[in-house]
Amino acid sequence: MDSKIVSLRSKLEIYKAGSGGGNIADCPVRDVIQGISNKWSSLLMMALAEKPYRFGELRRLVPDISQRMLTQTLHDLQRDGYVHREVFPTKPPSVEYSLTDLGRSMFGPLHQLLQWAELNHGAVRAARNAFDATEA
Repeated sequence: MDSKIVSLRSKLEIYKAGSGGGNIADCPVRDVIQGISNKWSSLLMMALAEKPYRFGELRRLVPDISQRMLTQTLHDLQRDGYVHREVFPTKPPSVEYSLTDLGRSMFGPLHQLLQWAELNHGAVRAARNAFDATEA
Protein backbone atom coordinates (compact mmCIF):
# COMPACT_ATOMS: atom_id res chain seq x y z
CA MET A 1 0.00 0.00 0.00
CA ASP A 2 1.42 3.42 -0.90
CA SER A 3 1.72 6.29 1.55
CA LYS A 4 -1.21 8.35 0.27
CA ILE A 5 -4.10 9.01 2.60
CA VAL A 6 -6.70 6.28 2.41
CA SER A 7 -10.22 6.58 3.75
CA LEU A 8 -11.21 4.69 6.87
CA ARG A 9 -13.71 2.66 4.86
CA SER A 10 -10.96 1.57 2.44
CA LYS A 11 -8.61 0.64 5.28
CA LEU A 12 -11.32 -1.36 7.04
CA GLU A 13 -11.99 -3.27 3.82
CA ILE A 14 -8.28 -4.00 3.47
CA TYR A 15 -8.06 -5.25 7.07
CA LYS A 16 -11.18 -7.38 6.67
CA ALA A 17 -9.81 -8.95 3.48
CA GLY A 18 -6.47 -9.61 5.19
CA SER A 19 -8.13 -11.37 8.11
CA GLY A 20 -10.24 -13.70 6.02
CA GLY A 21 -13.21 -11.45 5.51
CA GLY A 22 -15.07 -11.29 8.78
CA ASN A 23 -13.63 -9.05 11.47
CA ILE A 24 -10.87 -6.53 11.86
CA ALA A 25 -9.37 -7.98 15.02
CA ASP A 26 -6.02 -8.14 13.22
CA CYS A 27 -6.00 -4.42 12.41
CA PRO A 28 -2.30 -3.48 12.49
CA VAL A 29 -2.94 0.01 13.85
CA ARG A 30 -5.02 -1.23 16.78
CA ASP A 31 -2.51 -4.00 17.45
CA VAL A 32 0.45 -1.60 17.64
CA ILE A 33 -1.34 1.21 19.51
CA GLN A 34 -2.64 -1.22 22.12
CA GLY A 35 0.94 -2.10 23.05
CA ILE A 36 2.00 1.46 23.78
CA SER A 37 -1.20 2.98 25.12
CA ASN A 38 -1.24 1.69 28.67
CA LYS A 39 -0.64 3.91 31.66
CA TRP A 40 3.10 3.29 31.95
CA SER A 41 4.46 2.44 28.48
CA SER A 42 4.83 5.98 27.17
CA LEU A 43 6.48 7.12 30.39
CA LEU A 44 8.99 4.26 30.29
CA MET A 45 9.65 4.83 26.59
CA MET A 46 10.36 8.49 27.34
CA ALA A 47 12.83 7.53 30.06
CA LEU A 48 14.59 4.95 27.91
CA ALA A 49 14.84 7.41 25.02
CA GLU A 50 17.14 9.48 27.25
CA LYS A 51 19.52 6.65 28.16
CA PRO A 52 19.62 2.98 29.19
CA TYR A 53 18.40 2.36 32.72
CA ARG A 54 18.78 -0.43 35.22
CA PHE A 55 15.60 -1.82 36.74
CA GLY A 56 16.13 -0.15 40.12
CA GLU A 57 16.81 3.20 38.48
CA LEU A 58 13.53 2.99 36.56
CA ARG A 59 11.73 2.04 39.75
CA ARG A 60 13.10 5.14 41.52
CA LEU A 61 12.46 7.35 38.49
CA VAL A 62 8.77 6.32 38.37
CA PRO A 63 7.89 5.92 42.07
CA ASP A 64 4.14 5.42 41.50
CA ILE A 65 4.62 2.19 39.53
CA SER A 66 4.64 -1.09 41.40
CA GLN A 67 7.50 -3.51 40.89
CA ARG A 68 5.10 -6.01 39.33
CA MET A 69 3.67 -3.44 36.89
CA LEU A 70 7.16 -2.19 35.96
CA THR A 71 8.25 -5.76 35.27
CA GLN A 72 5.13 -6.49 33.21
CA THR A 73 5.31 -3.25 31.19
CA LEU A 74 9.01 -3.74 30.41
CA HIS A 75 8.27 -7.34 29.43
CA ASP A 76 5.47 -6.20 27.10
CA LEU A 77 7.69 -3.52 25.51
CA GLN A 78 10.44 -6.10 25.09
CA ARG A 79 7.99 -8.56 23.52
CA ASP A 80 6.92 -5.93 20.97
CA GLY A 81 10.56 -5.26 20.08
CA TYR A 82 10.83 -1.74 21.51
CA VAL A 83 13.06 -2.54 24.48
CA HIS A 84 16.22 -4.59 24.85
CA ARG A 85 16.96 -6.31 28.17
CA GLU A 86 20.58 -7.06 28.98
CA VAL A 87 21.59 -9.15 31.98
CA PHE A 88 25.04 -8.55 33.45
CA PRO A 89 26.79 -11.47 35.18
CA THR A 90 27.29 -9.72 38.51
CA LYS A 91 26.44 -10.87 42.03
CA PRO A 92 23.52 -10.28 42.28
CA PRO A 93 22.75 -10.12 38.56
CA SER A 94 21.92 -6.66 37.27
CA VAL A 95 19.67 -5.89 34.32
CA GLU A 96 19.74 -2.88 32.01
CA TYR A 97 16.98 -1.81 29.64
CA SER A 98 17.45 0.27 26.50
CA LEU A 99 15.48 1.12 23.37
CA THR A 100 15.99 -0.99 20.28
CA ASP A 101 16.17 0.52 16.80
CA LEU A 102 12.45 -0.21 16.47
CA GLY A 103 11.79 1.50 19.81
CA ARG A 104 13.76 4.58 18.75
CA SER A 105 11.90 4.74 15.43
CA MET A 106 8.57 4.56 17.28
CA PHE A 107 9.58 7.09 19.89
CA GLY A 108 9.78 9.99 17.39
CA PRO A 109 6.04 9.97 16.61
CA LEU A 110 5.21 9.09 20.22
CA HIS A 111 7.24 12.07 21.42
CA GLN A 112 5.24 14.36 19.14
CA LEU A 113 2.01 13.01 20.62
CA LEU A 114 3.36 13.48 24.17
CA GLN A 115 4.29 17.09 23.39
CA TRP A 116 0.84 17.70 21.90
CA ALA A 117 -0.75 16.23 25.04
CA GLU A 118 1.28 18.53 27.29
CA LEU A 119 0.39 21.60 25.21
CA ASN A 120 -3.30 20.75 24.97
CA HIS A 121 -4.00 19.17 28.35
CA GLY A 122 -5.73 22.29 29.66
CA ALA A 123 -8.00 22.51 26.62
CA VAL A 124 -8.91 18.83 26.87
CA ARG A 125 -9.73 19.16 30.57
CA ALA A 126 -11.82 22.26 29.87
CA ALA A 127 -13.72 20.39 27.14
CA ARG A 128 -14.38 17.48 29.52
CA ASN A 129 -15.60 19.83 32.24
CA ALA A 130 -17.90 21.63 29.81
CA PHE A 131 -19.27 18.34 28.52
CA ASP A 132 -19.76 16.94 32.02
CA ALA A 133 -21.58 20.12 33.08
CA THR A 134 -24.11 19.66 30.27
CA GLU A 135 -24.58 15.98 31.08
CA ALA A 136 -25.25 16.51 34.80
